[in-house]
Amino acid sequence: MSANPPSSDPRRWWALFLLCAAQFLVILDTSIVGIALPALQRALGFDAAGLQWIFNAYVVAFGGLLLLGGRLADLYRPRRLFAIGFGVLTAASLVAGLAATGPVLLAARAIQGAGAALIAPAALSMVMTLFAARPAELRRALGFWGASAAAGGTAGVFLGGVITEWLSWRWTFLVNVPVGVLVLLATRAWLPRGERQPGRVDVLGALTITGGLALAVYTIVTANAASGATTALLLGVSGLLFTAFALIQRAGRSPLVPRAIFRAPNLTIGNVVMALLGAAWIPMWFFLNMYLQEVLAFGAFESGLALLPMTLAIMFLMMLATERIVGRIGPKTALVIGLGVLGLALVLFARMPAGGSFAAHVLLPSLLGAVGMSLAYIPAMITATSGARAEDGGLASGLVNTTYQVGSAIGLAAMVAVSASGGYHAAFLGAAGIALGGAALAAFAVRGPGTDGAVP
Repeated sequence: MSANPPSSDPRRWWALFLLCAAQFLVILDTSIVGIALPALQRALGFDAAGLQWIFNAYVVAFGGLLLLGGRLADLYRPRRLFAIGFGVLTAASLVAGLAATGPVLLAARAIQGAGAALIAPAALSMVMTLFAARPAELRRALGFWGASAAAGGTAGVFLGGVITEWLSWRWTFLVNVPVGVLVLLATRAWLPRGERQPGRVDVLGALTITGGLALAVYTIVTANAASGATTALLLGVSGLLFTAFALIQRAGRSPLVPRAIFRAPNLTIGNVVMALLGAAWIPMWFFLNMYLQEVLAFGAFESGLALLPMTLAIMFLMMLATERIVGRIGPKTALVIGLGVLGLALVLFARMPAGGSFAAHVLLPSLLGAVGMSLAYIPAMITATSGARAEDGGLASGLVNTTYQVGSAIGLAAMVAVSASGGYHAAFLGAAGIALGGAALAAFAVRGPGTDGAVP
């Protein structure tokens, strides 16, 4: 964040541990139910169409409310929003774990997503504020932040399988409860209270942007199952809501998204690049998992094991190497190289044959993908947030989380459509084009202080 960063909090590393645990749990909740879906279907009577909404209910609420969550963190202090979000997530997890019917479970999943939308921007805002006084420490802290997200995605696959087999599908939700209670107990002791910014909640703006984002994410994640006319209609309504939001922001005295925030150096281009990173990365995970299970005949748990080297490489690089590399070559150069390497990995994935093997055709590209993501994620985060004013930290964090989620949803929906006509190879090549396009955009459009040197 720019302008007069506070002196470093002596509790900052304990705070970082807690904030990374929160990020881990938020990402974990998107994937932990995957292996439990057959058991859930038998227990609660979901049909095939309803089963996908155990995922989508969380994603739609999470993506739709992130921007509002970020602004609320600025207005009412990020620690308070973080605690409220964890309270919501913990309570919803308890309801989901005890649910006796499908509708109750889906409602609880949506509320989990709402809680996560309060947690994520508040947590990232506190990370940026805690380490703003020391740029090298900020890069290291963001490395741990990114590693916790990668760990959460893969741990969900392992824990989902272990819990479902040895306990019950209910514990894929109930596991959040003791963790949530511990986080809430540590919040006041470890996290900074933060500053409350003047202003009020732009209720009408919040309703239109949340409705527009939620409807856009819903339309994207259901596009491949809906008719073209339905998709076009929903996108049109979403567009109208976004237009109404823009008009409200121009006329309002306390807008949800002040126009001044877009004057921050690189904020807009950083968010676009972050969206492209998500649009390339999530399809890679999805289609690689599909290749392992559908082509190489791996089981779900075996697929998780096959993805483990990539996850461990991301964690290792983000925690131990990325900070030094970014400090030496600058965020912009690291971002361009990272997206380029990710694009190369996706091109190699596109060459995987039907009779391939993990060792010969999957391992090397997956490790290259890990290198690319490790080099790109932290610089993209820095580019999108470091120029924002301290009082807009929560909003900037909400924006970058939103663009990543929406980019991921758009990229996955687009590549699923591509794969329907061209197969997995075409989908990997399409994602490669997105990554390489992001690299080119970053090379030509990222400008200003902090992009070719230390974080300001």
